[in-house]
Amino acid sequence: MTENFKVQLVLDWAIRNVGNCSYARLNLTDYACQSTNHDCNNSQNGAGYLCRCSKGYQGNPYISGGCQDVNECDLKDEYPCFGNCKNTIGSFVCSCPRGTKGNATMKDGCHKKDIFTFALKIIIGTSVGALFVAMACFGSYILIQKRRLIKTKQRFFEQNGGLLLQQQMSSFNATTFKIYSVEELEQATNKFSEECIHGRGGHGIVYKGIFEDGTVTAIKKSKLMEEHETNEFAKEIVILSQINHKNVVKLLGCCFEVKVPVLVYEYISNGTLYHYIHDKQETLIPSDVRLRIAVESANALAYMHSFASPPILHGDVKSANILLDDNLIAYVSDFGASKLVPNDVAEIATLVQGTIGYLDPEYITTCQLTDRSDVYSFAVVLLELLTRKKALCLEGPEEDRSLASSFCKAKKDGRILEILDAQARDELKVEVLEDIGNMVMQCLSKNRDERPRMTEVAERLQMARRL
Repeated sequence: MTENFKVQLVLDWAIRNVGNCSYARLNLTDYACQSTNHDCNNSQNGAGYLCRCSKGYQGNPYISGGCQDVNECDLKDEYPCFGNCKNTIGSFVCSCPRGTKGNATMKDGCHKKDIFTFALKIIIGTSVGALFVAMACFGSYILIQKRRLIKTKQRFFEQNGGLLLQQQMSSFNATTFKIYSVEELEQATNKFSEECIHGRGGHGIVYKGIFEDGTVTAIKKSKLMEEHETNEFAKEIVILSQINHKNVVKLLGCCFEVKVPVLVYEYISNGTLYHYIHDKQETLIPSDVRLRIAVESANALAYMHSFASPPILHGDVKSANILLDDNLIAYVSDFGASKLVPNDVAEIATLVQGTIGYLDPEYITTCQLTDRSDVYSFAVVLLELLTRKKALCLEGPEEDRSLASSFCKAKKDGRILEILDAQARDELKVEVLEDIGNMVMQCLSKNRDERPRMTEVAERLQMARRL
């Protein structure tokens, strides 16, 4: 420099230890931008980057907490606001005073609202008129739908035999039997929600229902029925509602206002015998309890065969259709495949229904259901109680898949003790096992005429239990 000569000095710099912001952020230890509210900008004249405070913030971005919020409301020149100014983090809000509208960032930008303009009055009037018409149409639609629903309910009620049932109810004591409305059932089951499902079976879904008076019930929503079945449904309901046996699940009522009638039974709390035998393998079942459950189930079936009028064939006897309460008292349930037998008829021709593993072989070939068909199925249930094996097991050798076949083969070979579970072998006397084994062999006879009746089965089991 000589004499008084001056030049302008420009300091142009950047953080140049990495190429740009993207690479800089990969190593936060060496990243120069330390303040929270910052922006990173790539250098415009070579590799590197620069740090700046974000919009609405000011200060030093290279130190922690260096970028601080700018209070725009205090900087009228830079951020003009002629209305209500409210500072926010990183920005501000400028709004017109109450009762005015417009742009508050401009002088005289706010003006009074003209609430009831002519156009607005037309719009409001039109909207109110349209709303009134819409409400009238909606009300008419609801009324029409309600009438249709009532007619549909009435049609289903008559089609399912509700009128016949009402007439016949007057001829017997119906103090414990009730005809429910569909609204009552929907309220009790939260509109048949998934959470209320108690079980699923071959004939439908069972829901746990709780009515307003606190009564807990099992509500069975059956699958579709053929038209010829609905004609006899009401008559069968009358008979089933009069079954009064301590080991048969009580039918409390029904609903005819739906396509397929819904049945309401008393609620049995402890699940099925199948669940108790097979899903709780670690639970010991005393032999006396097993025999008592067998006796109670046999007595219920014997009552249905010999003392109900007309007699009732269950048609689907299995451990999943025997329920247990908290005291392990047995209740025969699920009469979806049941048939009423005229007093002068020994067998009923029907399509084969039931569960594989429990079905009477002669019933399968002849389609003739008799009381001895239930005897065969009950014998399989008795074997489940004594062996804790399932009626049908698809694993293992083919000859051992059927529990009934396995038992018959073991009995003929003199290996009856091998097929029983260890607890039954230890607790039951040999003569009791021998007597029960002989009876089961008779019940599983392929010739149904050689099978005993349920009354005899119940008596022999009761005698075995005494021993």
